[in-house]
Amino acid sequence: MNSQNDMPRFICLANQKGGVGKTTTAINLSTALAAIGKKVLLVDLDPQGNASTGLGVDRETRKTTSFEVLLGEVPLGDAIMPSVVPGLDLVPASMDLLGVEVELAENPRRLHRLKDELETFAAGVGKDYAYVFIDCPPSLNMLTLNAMVAAQSVLVPLQCEFFALEGLSQLLHTIEQVKDSLNASLDIQGIVLTMYDARNNLSTQVEDDVRGHFESLVYETIIPRNVRVSEAPSFGKPALLYDHKCSGSQAYMKLASELIQRERSYVHAPRGSHE
Repeated sequence: MNSQNDMPRFICLANQKGGVGKTTTAINLSTALAAIGKKVLLVDLDPQGNASTGLGVDRETRKTTSFEVLLGEVPLGDAIMPSVVPGLDLVPASMDLLGVEVELAENPRRLHRLKDELETFAAGVGKDYAYVFIDCPPSLNMLTLNAMVAAQSVLVPLQCEFFALEGLSQLLHTIEQVKDSLNASLDIQGIVLTMYDARNNLSTQVEDDVRGHFESLVYETIIPRNVRVSEAPSFGKPALLYDHKCSGSQAYMKLASELIQRERSYVHAPRGSHE
C-alpha cells in the first residue's frame, strides 16, 4: 500500500522534441521503481504507443486504451493491463489518440479529462499505486496539456545536443502557462540529461550549460548513450529486463533512487518551493 497520504504521485514526462529519450525514460524509470518494490502505473498518451510496445504489450492486445478513457467511454481502472514487469501496470495507447482533439472539441472539460479520470481512480483502487507516470507525445498539444493539468509535476528528459536549451525554454514557457491558468500546483520535478556521450565535448558543454541555468533542478544522474538500451524495445522489454548490467540500466536504477529522494522532499516541503 502507498504510504504518501494514500495517494499516488502523478508525474508526466514531457518534451515537445522527439528523440530525446522521453519514452525510454518513462519505461525504464517505471521499471526501476517497480524493481525496488514501488507499485507503478504508466499511462501512455502518445499515439505512437511506444511505451506500450516497449513494455511487451502488442497492438492487437490493446482492447481498451487511453483514448477511450479520455472520451469517458470507460473508467481508467478498466483500461489497465499488466506489463512484462511485475509491479508495473500500463494504460496502453493507440493511434486513435490522433483524433482526440476533434472528438473532445465540444467538451468543456476537454483539458481536464485525464485529471478527472485520475482523481476518480486515485480515490479508489489507485491508492495501491505509489507513482502514476504519464508519457506525453513529442508535441505541445491537447494530450500534453491534459497530462500537465492532471500531473503534480513534470519530469523533463533532455538530450545532450546543441539545440537542447532552445527547446527547453519553449517547454518551460508552456509549463508556466499551464500553472498560471489550469493547474496552479504544477511543479517541475526535475530535468534528466539523456543520451550523454562522454567522448563528445558537446555533451559536456550542454551539461555545463543546463546545470548553470537550472542548478538543482537538474538530476545528478545522467543517462548515457547506450546500445543495449536502444535495442531493448525491439524485444518488448525495458533495458532493465533485457540487460540489467549495462550502463544504461544502472543509470536508470540510480535515477529511480534519486527520484525517491526528491519525492520525499516534495512531501515534506511547502508547495512552490521546488520551482
